[in-house]
Amino acid sequence: MKITTSFPHSVTEHADMPIIMSDGCRLSARVWMPDDADKNPMPVIFEHLPYRKRDGTIARDETVHPWFAGHGYVCIRTDMRGNGDSDGLMEDEYTAQELQDAVEVIEWAAKQPWCNGNVGMMGISWGGFNGLQVAALAPEPLKAVITLCSTVDRYADDIHYKGGCLLGENFGWSANMLAYSSRPPDMALVGNRWHEMWMHRLENQKLDLSTWLRHQRRDEYWKHGSVCEDYSSIKAAVLSIGGWHDGYRNTISHLVENLSSPVKGIVGPWIHKYPHIAGPKPAIGFLQEAKRWWDHWLKGQDTGVDKDPDYRAYLMDSVAPKRWHEERPGRWIAEQNWPSKKINNKTLHLAQGAALANDPSEFIVQVSSPHDCGAAAGEYFPSAFSDELPDNQSRDDAGSACFDSDEIDNPIDIVGAPTIRLRLSCVKPQGQVTVRLCDLRPDGTSALITLGHLNLSHRESHEHPSAVPVDEIIDIAFNLDQIAYRIPKGHRLRVAVSTTYWPMLWPSPETAGIMIEAGSIGLPERPLTDVEEVAFEEPIGAPAWQTKELRAETYSHDNTRNDETGIVTTSVFNDFGEVQDLEHGLISGGWMKEIWSIDPDDPTSAFVKTEWEKVGGREGQMWRTRVSAGMHADKDDFFLTARLEAYENDVLKFERDYTDKISRDMM
Repeated sequence: MKITTSFPHSVTEHADMPIIMSDGCRLSARVWMPDDADKNPMPVIFEHLPYRKRDGTIARDETVHPWFAGHGYVCIRTDMRGNGDSDGLMEDEYTAQELQDAVEVIEWAAKQPWCNGNVGMMGISWGGFNGLQVAALAPEPLKAVITLCSTVDRYADDIHYKGGCLLGENFGWSANMLAYSSRPPDMALVGNRWHEMWMHRLENQKLDLSTWLRHQRRDEYWKHGSVCEDYSSIKAAVLSIGGWHDGYRNTISHLVENLSSPVKGIVGPWIHKYPHIAGPKPAIGFLQEAKRWWDHWLKGQDTGVDKDPDYRAYLMDSVAPKRWHEERPGRWIAEQNWPSKKINNKTLHLAQGAALANDPSEFIVQVSSPHDCGAAAGEYFPSAFSDELPDNQSRDDAGSACFDSDEIDNPIDIVGAPTIRLRLSCVKPQGQVTVRLCDLRPDGTSALITLGHLNLSHRESHEHPSAVPVDEIIDIAFNLDQIAYRIPKGHRLRVAVSTTYWPMLWPSPETAGIMIEAGSIGLPERPLTDVEEVAFEEPIGAPAWQTKELRAETYSHDNTRNDETGIVTTSVFNDFGEVQDLEHGLISGGWMKEIWSIDPDDPTSAFVKTEWEKVGGREGQMWRTRVSAGMHADKDDFFLTARLEAYENDVLKFERDYTDKISRDMM
């Protein structure tokens, strides 16, 4: 990434600008203010997060906000209430209070003498979510949004549930947030109040998992904040960005297809990161692309973004699967209108002889996957530049019913969301189906192209599930995730159907085999191209965060099987390292580890435990929080445990245990 040090505007940074909410709660904002904004009012770019501006998102903030400010924008990065250096408490994710606070900041900023009255909201993941949700509330000053790695549907396409199945990430994210939100503010900013604020947070920390598991259906809890409930409520111009190696790859298409306000989409080969610093390569000049968006919608300049193609995507070439790729070969394609009339549906049928053929034929295939099928899946939304991508699928294929095509005579460009249709019966009133579309390569490896899941009791509705009629034929249909992928000549396509997908999905309460007697997959096929249909500038950014490394980062991801017990274990360890800020001296660091284990013959053996540690403070005045959590289930209930500990200079100051038992609701 090229570093920019010279800008049109000089900038003054405010480390702790107070913004007072209507109920008196003080939010702390880090603000980058162009020095001439008082004389020449400028638009605001606003980011609203719980991830701590002082020692959380600071590495990426340093490359982004000073760059925008240097080009004539007031950048405001708030800590949400109950997090970082802000007062108050955070009750849950995307609450009405969180969104109302964001609206108040927007309206406050628009009235300041240094603002021209126009505000844009930007963010990735949580900030991408609430940017859309605030846009749906339509505050008048909010003219544009850039949302990255986000969702339009909090139930169907977030980290909680997928296809009506319980995602393992639902547990992982709860432990993550308990660790994140249990940390104190920076004593250098809030003064002697820091300890009182910390204890207040600790005493009121909730285990979000208890809430999320009490909503196993798509009820009003999940409809809140799901902008797909009413796309027309969004009036701001929206630029949606995501990556093919991220869990939130469907949102871009959903927004471009459904918004009536100005909207454009970009999807690259990336993990869960901003695209100027993301991998796998190629990264793009995200800041320049964002500036074009802001200049047009917030400054009224004709930058041509309204004429850009609706949908720009990176078409990935086939590569041998492995846990990490520094780069994905391919090319950028562009669709002026989306959905594209150029993309046609090619139907292949599941057929006799485990074939994937142009014509249907009679067959019956039984599949009852071992409960460790899914070990090669990779992380749901990878964020480490390490071993988190899907591996060779051959072992998972062995536990699935596979249907293979003949060798492809001519390359096929798949661009969009494949649709799977199956006619099947199930031996239990509950069960799940995972369908993977794979690229069978001449080197003998099986590479994951895309996949989808369905809880069979949710076959008609996520809001009103119903038991599966045992041993009766049912017809199901669902989409696999969006993708842009080239199948080369000489390769074969594989549709792999499994009844388990651990640890990405929590298993059904009983082993639920299925009998398949018909099926097809619809492939969105785009005319071949070997040219770059669109180009982006090279990545650029402001100078990086200046730190002293106290402990290096490390990462490991291992799958093992106990030869005596048969238990299969997935272990993840991520040491985030420890650093000291060279400007204000704050120390920050931490680590996490997860262990997922299961007996391939017993779904009720599924168990997960995790530990998180966060460390911070200053020399002579350090703090540390420790979270441990676990979950298992029998046929009827989920069982949750967690423990939160907080230390000041290695002296235990707070401890709390959480336990819960929650009934399974067709899950």
